[in-house]
Amino acid sequence: MTNKIFLGLALMLVLIMPTTALSAHADSTPPPAPGDGDKFNYNAGGSTFAYPIVDKWRVQYHALYPGITLNYQPIGSGAGIKLYTTKKVSFAGTDAPLQASDIKKAPKGTLTIPESMGSIVLTYNLPSIQKNGLLLTGDVIAKIFLGQIIYWHDPAIVNLQTDPTIAKALEADRNKIILVHRSDGSGTTFAFTGYLSQVSSDWNAKVGHSTSVPWPAGTGGSGNAGVAAIVKKVPESIGYVELAYAKNNKLASKIPMTYAYVQNHDKTAFLDANLTTTAAAASGAISTLPAADGVWSNVSINNAPGPNAYPITTFTYLLVNPNLEQLKGMTQQQAQDLVHMLYWFVTDGQTYAPKLLYVPLPSEVQQLDEKGISEIKFNGKQLWSYP
Repeated sequence: MTNKIFLGLALMLVLIMPTTALSAHADSTPPPAPGDGDKFNYNAGGSTFAYPIVDKWRVQYHALYPGITLNYQPIGSGAGIKLYTTKKVSFAGTDAPLQASDIKKAPKGTLTIPESMGSIVLTYNLPSIQKNGLLLTGDVIAKIFLGQIIYWHDPAIVNLQTDPTIAKALEADRNKIILVHRSDGSGTTFAFTGYLSQVSSDWNAKVGHSTSVPWPAGTGGSGNAGVAAIVKKVPESIGYVELAYAKNNKLASKIPMTYAYVQNHDKTAFLDANLTTTAAAASGAISTLPAADGVWSNVSINNAPGPNAYPITTFTYLLVNPNLEQLKGMTQQQAQDLVHMLYWFVTDGQTYAPKLLYVPLPSEVQQLDEKGISEIKFNGKQLWSYP
């Protein structure tokens, strides 16, 4: 049954996204795979947003190549960027592209490799509403997290609801809203506050857009898992998490969490976060993406126009040093095997994305990634040539 569901999802994606490639495109010759005698450990860390898919890749890649072990620590994008700029990891995961201050500290020619894309949802714990579908606009979300809307029965929330049972439950709820946000430097926060800065001039002026911001109200949790755990435990709370942390049973204490539908950019509909609406959000930006060694600071797929584009979405990235000899203890063969692993992530590894609620990379983004990976060198020697 599970296989049928997975195949159905994959087929759906092919139908809605003709340019999406679920494996390496036909004219691509992969880098050399690890040999039977290769035994290497790689350390990486950063984004918790990407952790479910990276952890899946870790397991599957090790099954294919038992001598290759990846240790990925989900410590947040901010911490991942710091480890990367100080050359403490083989690569880092981040949902926030490097900003000007980070670029100055990072290895010259840093490669930004989009590895997946997903959505951020507003998950809530309302005992009187045990289902998805609380309707929220960007303006109302901003006012909630600014501490300007304090109670669940506020007319600004109640009047948005089209489901009478949800509206009545909110009207009867006299409790204060308990806000939950990230306590660590976070790419999820970067994307979420980027969205709020786009839809609310008040938010942009008072709080702004960053991996860490001066939250006007609320309590903090570490990582997506930390925020999800607090919301799950505390009635009357609301927080923002990557979609997988709301829907995946194992990540959400074995019980899926409820989350809101958010008004689209066009103000024509309230959208569920799913593979289709996330893909729609990214489609318009793909042709404008920079090269892997370019500047990604302003790349965003938030609040994209289109009737079916979910408004809080982001790419998540791998940061890779293009000169691997700079990493302590790295050998040429180890660098060669790392190139293959990164290539596998963005090609064959994408087949695991739909089941984990990430959209597989479109073929154009895969090709951009492959070109970037082909720039990786060891002591000036190119380790793999793009076809």
